[in-house]
Amino acid sequence: MNILVTGGSGFIGSHLTDSLISEGHTVTVVDDLSTGNSSNLSHLAGHPRLRMVRADFGNAQLVQDVCSEADQVYHLAAAVGVALIAKQPIQTIHRNIYPTQLLLDELRRLHILGKAVPLFIASTSEVYGKNPKSIWNENDDLVFGATTKPRWSYGASKAIDEFLALACVRECNMPVVIGRFFNVVGPRQTGAYGMVLPRFVAAAMQGNPLIVHDDGRQERCFAHVSDVVGAVTRLMNTPSAYGRIYNIGSDIPISILDVANRVRSIVNPKAQIEFQSYAKAYDEDFEDIRRRVPDLSRIRQAIGYEPRLRLDDIIHSVWDSMKQAASVGPR
Repeated sequence: MNILVTGGSGFIGSHLTDSLISEGHTVTVVDDLSTGNSSNLSHLAGHPRLRMVRADFGNAQLVQDVCSEADQVYHLAAAVGVALIAKQPIQTIHRNIYPTQLLLDELRRLHILGKAVPLFIASTSEVYGKNPKSIWNENDDLVFGATTKPRWSYGASKAIDEFLALACVRECNMPVVIGRFFNVVGPRQTGAYGMVLPRFVAAAMQGNPLIVHDDGRQERCFAHVSDVVGAVTRLMNTPSAYGRIYNIGSDIPISILDVANRVRSIVNPKAQIEFQSYAKAYDEDFEDIRRRVPDLSRIRQAIGYEPRLRLDDIIHSVWDSMKQAASVGPR
């Protein structure tokens, strides 16, 4: 198949591209490298079944051109990372909504003309906002904070993407799958935008303190990118999955403080832990979610999904990739 991947030079997108190429597909990657990194796909440079387009996906003519040849589309291009979102809410809203609208409009046009192109839209656990439930399922309410808190612009903008996509499903039965990612981690993820695990591993490797925000008792569930990519491609090749939303990740919670201690024990037991307020890390208006755990019943039923790699395996995976990158040096 000819497959389009937006954001294909990013963390998850590059692993998805690897997987699709290995399966024999021809892949077009569109990425403006605003948060992606060309080195993530450098090992595929010159590959006859990979086409790289460095461009902003918010260009209607570009969207039309790349969609015309696509048999499937994976839309992962978006603003990412809590730090970036807190600092650039306008860019976050624009980058998350406008390109998605252009893409849906074009695929809807093709669908009406008789060409149905399956679409995967990468959403996020952030859409659940401050929902007080201990475990979130796909039908739960989305509970955002005040519009004066920039942090909520990300979840709200991704929720708009979901509304747009599901409207296309209802109006013309477009084949769309929405995946809500929960703390996906692994090699190639950067800590530059607030991602916690690569920050911890890099700090421990360098002998620096591991900076834990607030009291560290926030709970998250971490899934390896290979498990997540496998789930995404299986969903896209399961027609009964079309028109639905799926939580994708792990459902084993762990506190951020415990993650820091696990990283210390594996990477550098001599590394220290320091606590930092949200106000210092981001700004005084920042709000966080204390617990974020998905109900995976729907995706288990749909494709038999079960994450294989546990946290210690994931930490070793990230550490090994960082050691390898350090030995190679800048590219």
